[in-house]
Parts: sequence; structure tokens; C-alpha cells
Amino acid sequence: QTQLVESGGGLVQPGESLTLSCTASGFNFGAAPMGWFRQAPGQEREGIASISWGSSNIFYVDSVKGRFTISRDNAKNSLFLQLNSLKPDDTAMYYCAKYKSHGFLSRHRASDVEYWGQGTQVTVSS
Repeated sequence: QTQLVESGGGLVQPGESLTLSCTASGFNFGAAPMGWFRQAPGQEREGIASISWGSSNIFYVDSVKGRFTISRDNAKNSLFLQLNSLKPDDTAMYYCAKYKSHGFLSRHRASDVEYWGQGTQVTVSS
């Protein structure tokens, strides 16, 4: 059974940092194209970062470029998202995702996702 389980969310103040983790099971994580999405209340789910199986190809949307870092540890079936310089606009539910294909990584589209995690809440507020 395929599972993606996120952790690490929480309430932080503007400018602070968080590290999100996603533990995968039920598929060959080491060969899988992976990514992070987020969804704020009343808004569509948006892709923000993606990474190829060997970490050689990494893509970010402009709104998080330079502040967020995606990484993976294939030996531990784990995906990470380091969130720095957090802003109130970053408040959202964050989701780990397995893409259907490496060819979709740069598009950041929810329709290209094969599996979703349950999400972890990040709230940035003073």
C-alpha cells in the first residue's frame, strides 16, 4: 500500500524556519519523481518544489526560490523541504507528492501527481 506521511509543520513567526519531512512506503521511492505542494484556504493547490530521483534536477516556483530547499534521502525513503525566511503568505497545508513521470517535474501541476500525502499545516504569524 502506497503511503506518504508528512511531518514537521507548526506555528512560527515571520522570518523563522521549519523543516518538513515526508516518509514514503509502498513504492520504489529511489526511482520516483517527487515534489511538494501547498494549499491555502480558499485557494488552489500549487506545486512549489520538485526533485528527480537522483536529485540532479530540482525546480522551484518563483515565490519560494531562494528561501525553500527540497532534498531527499533515498536510503531512508524520505523527502524534505527546508523553509527559511517564512512569511505570512506561506501559511498553508503542505503536501508531499509522487509525480506520475519525471517529465512533469518542471510543471508543478496537481494533475501530474500520482500519490498524495495527508498534509502538514504550516502557519506563519506574529
